[in-house]
Amino acid sequence: MSYNSTSTLITRLIVKKQLLCAVQCANQFANCNTAVFDNSITPQCSLYSGKVTPANLTVSMNTIVYDFQQTTPILHVWNTTGTTVAGASNGSAGTADNLLLNPYGITLGSFNSLYIADLNNNRIQKWLSNASNATTVAGLSNGTYGRSSVALDSPVSVVLDSNDNMYFTDRNNHRVVYWANGASSGSTIAGIAGVSGSTNNTFNRPCGIARDSSTGTLYIADTFNHRIMQYLLNASSGTVVAGGNGAGSGITQLYYPYGFAFDASSNSLLIANAQTNNIIRWVLGASSWTLVIGSPTGLSGSTSTLLNQPIGITLDPLGNIYVADSGNHRIQFFVAGQSNGTTIAGVTGSPGISQNQLNSPYWVIVDNQLNLYVSDHNNNRVQFFSYYQI
Repeated sequence: MSYNSTSTLITRLIVKKQLLCAVQCANQFANCNTAVFDNSITPQCSLYSGKVTPANLTVSMNTIVYDFQQTTPILHVWNTTGTTVAGASNGSAGTADNLLLNPYGITLGSFNSLYIADLNNNRIQKWLSNASNATTVAGLSNGTYGRSSVALDSPVSVVLDSNDNMYFTDRNNHRVVYWANGASSGSTIAGIAGVSGSTNNTFNRPCGIARDSSTGTLYIADTFNHRIMQYLLNASSGTVVAGGNGAGSGITQLYYPYGFAFDASSNSLLIANAQTNNIIRWVLGASSWTLVIGSPTGLSGSTSTLLNQPIGITLDPLGNIYVADSGNHRIQFFVAGQSNGTTIAGVTGSPGISQNQLNSPYWVIVDNQLNLYVSDHNNNRVQFFSYYQI
């Protein structure tokens, strides 16, 4: 394969995904202005210092050009009609292995297997790609709640390590559980099972969780204590890294933080402050936050710049932000650095059961092709929205 370009070639890399090619240009090479991904034979990423256009570039149907000099940004588009990939498309709830009851946090494991915190069934479900039912991988399959090494009480958020071992918040048991891949029981690794508190080794109904894969450090949303806790690998107690100054809208406070994302590139947390209807950034080590999206005073709304009880949040490799705007029944997309969002799933202010509607979406994630997975909480299902770029 050859490229006819008047620009200076910086380097060529072998990458598997088109998005990773764009990330290399955007984040790794300061003098890079154009990334060209070609998967016609061996996936190859060519990075250029100047502008590459069809006039000086041999392209094919397998070639994608990311132009970081362009005045018109890349247009991201998702199919607005979703597909139910877990649970019942009609919203039916239950404890059967093909049903869910108020799903909350979701994450992707090996081979795009979907892990779901099935909140009110008190279990974690693993849904293989294109499967019609799930396997219970933590908790009791019949939905019974409990407080033991095998029973859970309202799990909210789950993350995985590279071996698909699970770390999840067991909300009403006020703890974080580690459950090894394939194990029949788990162990409490943070908090004290059944004990609510505000000390450095206790929680009050923890919700969101994130893991730094490079260090094994866990970050836990101690939601009803209005703070985010950091637990170093194998630590028995944590450190407050955000909030901890009571509930409120002040820049040193949080107000029911449910979901958040760890942004390794800036060593910060992007936190969905549900009660103050905004997304804030808290740099680790800082004593206050800066506003990213929404109102600084807590004003709710349904415009493109306002939110209504945001719950889940995620980032893609380019730093774009996705918010589960639960009270507006929609998923909002914000280009990195922008505070004016676009609705990419759901209908603003219109809860419903059709395939283009959501009903209190609580969680959102993206795969490595930017396809969306949405935990459609009150519809007892997980929806998939495919991505394409024009």
